[in-house]
Parts: sequence; structure tokens; C-alpha cells
Amino acid sequence: MIERYTLPEMGRIWSDQFRFETWLKVEIAACVAHNKLGVVPDDALQEIQSKARFEIERIHEIEKTVDHETIAFLTNVAEHVGPASRYIHYGMTSSDKLDTATALQLVASADLLLKDLQQIRTSVGELAKKHRHTIMTGRTHGVHAEPITFGLKIALFYEELGRQIARMESARDTIRVGKMSGAVGTFSHIDPRIEEIVCDELDLKPAPISNQVIQRDRHAEYLAAIANVGATLEKMAFEIRGLQKTEIREVEEPFPPGQKGSSSMPHKKNPNLCERITGLARLLRCYAITGFENVALWHERDISHSSVERVSLADASILLDYMLVKMNWIISNLAVYPDRMKKNLESSNGVVFSQKVLLLLTRKGMTREDAYRIVQSCAMKVWDTETSLLDALQADEELQSKVSKEELEECFSVEGLLKNVDFIFERLGLNS
Repeated sequence: MIERYTLPEMGRIWSDQFRFETWLKVEIAACVAHNKLGVVPDDALQEIQSKARFEIERIHEIEKTVDHETIAFLTNVAEHVGPASRYIHYGMTSSDKLDTATALQLVASADLLLKDLQQIRTSVGELAKKHRHTIMTGRTHGVHAEPITFGLKIALFYEELGRQIARMESARDTIRVGKMSGAVGTFSHIDPRIEEIVCDELDLKPAPISNQVIQRDRHAEYLAAIANVGATLEKMAFEIRGLQKTEIREVEEPFPPGQKGSSSMPHKKNPNLCERITGLARLLRCYAITGFENVALWHERDISHSSVERVSLADASILLDYMLVKMNWIISNLAVYPDRMKKNLESSNGVVFSQKVLLLLTRKGMTREDAYRIVQSCAMKVWDTETSLLDALQADEELQSKVSKEELEECFSVEGLLKNVDFIFERLGLNS
């Protein structure tokens, strides 16, 4: 049961190997497009397709001299292709390749994150259905409010994760664009049809207009979607942490055999994973800020965004993948204590039914102000003396003249307050 995380898939997407593979894929797609328009001869295209390859170590070696990664890459590829390499990168600028290839990485990352999101939403939905009728106290401002069910609490996350899936799908569509429009986006040295052919080959959409780069509001949307998902995971982690407090102890994150919670206190079972997710969500928000900072570039382009994106796009994608996998494991193995929930609900001695009494009195003809005064006065006695609200109300002479003992006792039924739980679940599509 010990949780594990490996990132072969997401890590591979953001590895140098995958990055250069996408570069080569874009360059070859451009050569194919040029061949269709008669620029690249058939034999040259065959040479390029059969011989084009790269070595990461060699690229780095060349880059030490030229101080330009794209040129180092093209030089290394040319070493393998030979004379036909003169057609590679024809009419293109670095960002034609870079931004189009980055789009491929982002789409691949979004697909993996969407898979993660679907998995955790399924897990959350199953937990919600399991505890649809597990009664507990609701809390507002950290204070006992009216009863809810644990399933309702979890179902709230289910619905929110659905919105996060929609946001990630939208961000994926926004970032799924390529460009082949040259140094300042004017197609001065490249036929616009090349862009259409390349994007069709790579399952991307042509950017309707660009300068030297694909505009960074698209990347900002992707990072914002990641941060938003992170905020939901943080919200879930917050709730688990709060309910795991010793004096509450209604749920606990998984604590497998052999795990230790403290170097000094052997009794400790800490919500370490939920705290980790909380901290990482803060980091994702920082990456979202860098995305918005990258939107404004000088004139037709500068490269102030480039160094940032080398860190932010990869790290944000990998971190969210990690967080989703971890939270899915937590939800799938969460310890839930219904008896403790019942005990905690009963510990506030019936004050959670105060609104039900208030409404009964108003139906009996009492003004809301008078009814509120009576119920609040009795409730304050409960807090101060630890008597029950029902006893305090039954001892109130003004109230006795308005309602019968049976009517008052009926107000302290939990079931009446939760009669619409099934309706909410049906509206969410969470049927048994």
C-alpha cells in the first residue's frame, strides 16, 4: 500500500530527448511540405527522412562554440544528412521550430494531465457515493453548522474537478497551434501553405497571426489552468488536514505499515502528503504568474520568455502530474471514521438544529426577531453550560406557549435536514 510515484511518461515529455525529437519532427514536416510545393526534390527529401538524426551530447558540444541551441541542433543533423541538409529549416526562423515543437510537448502534457484528472475524478466520485448517507456535522467558520453527509462534502470536489477538466481541455485547444511564418510573421521567405501542411501533419492548428513567436497568452492560459487544478487539490488537502486533527479525527490520509510520522514522537500520524500538496500548489501559482509576465515582449519578439519557459512549462506540468497521482492515491485509500463523525455531531448538544427551531416558531406566528432571540438565548446556554439545546428550549416559558413537546422534538431529527441528498447526487450524475 506504500505510495509510489514515477514520472517516466511526463518526465519523458519534458526530457531533452523528446524535445529534440519534436524539433526534428517539425523540421522534417516542413521539408515534406516544401517537397509538395516543389521546393525540395524527391531525392533530397528521401535523404533527409532516412538520415536525419541527432546526438544530445554532440548538440551540447557544438553549442559551446556557437552559443545558439537551434544552430547547434541543425549543425548536428546536417552532419548526418549531408548535402541535402541545405533544405532543412528552409525559410524558417528558430521560433517556427521552437514554438511549434513546444506546442507538441504541451499537448502531450495536457493529454496526460487530463488522464490524471479523469482518474482522480472517478476515485472522488466513488468515495462520494460510498458515503452518500454518512452523516457528519457541517462546519462554517470552523464552527458546527447544520448536519451534512461526508458524501456531499466529497461530491463537491467531484463537480469542481469536472470544471477543471473543462479548463484543461480549453487550455489544450488554445495551445494546440503552430507557426511557420518566418522571422517577423510575414511569410517573407516561406509560402503560407507550408504552415498549413505542417500543422495538418502534426495535428496542430495554424496560428491565425503571429510575429516571430506564438503569442504567450496561450501559454499563460495553460499555466493558469495548471494552477487552478492545483488550487482544487490544495482545497481537498486542506479539508483532509482539517478533519485529521486529533480533536476531530474524522478522516486520515493513508498511513501504511512501517511509515513513521515523527523522529521524536512515535505516536504521530501526520498528514504529510496533504501538506506537501498544499505547498506545491503555491509553487504552481508562482508558475502561473511567470506565464502572465511572459505575455508582453518587445515589439515582434524578445527572448525574455525563453529562459522562464524552460523551467516553468516543464516543472508545472511535472508537478501537477505528481500532485494528481498523489491525491488520487490519498482519496483511494482514505481512512474514514463514521462513528467519530457521529460523536462529533452529537458533541455540540443539538445546537446544529437551531435553524429548524427558528423556522418552526415563525410558522407558529412568532416574528423572526423574537424567534431568533429565544433560540439564540437557549443556544448560548448550551455553549456555556453544556446542557442540550432541546432541554434549554423546553425550559423556556415563552416558547412553551407556542409549540408542543412533540413538535419541538421533531426539530431534532437529522433525517429531515438531509432529505434532498439523493436529489443532489442525481443532479451530479452520481447515481449508485
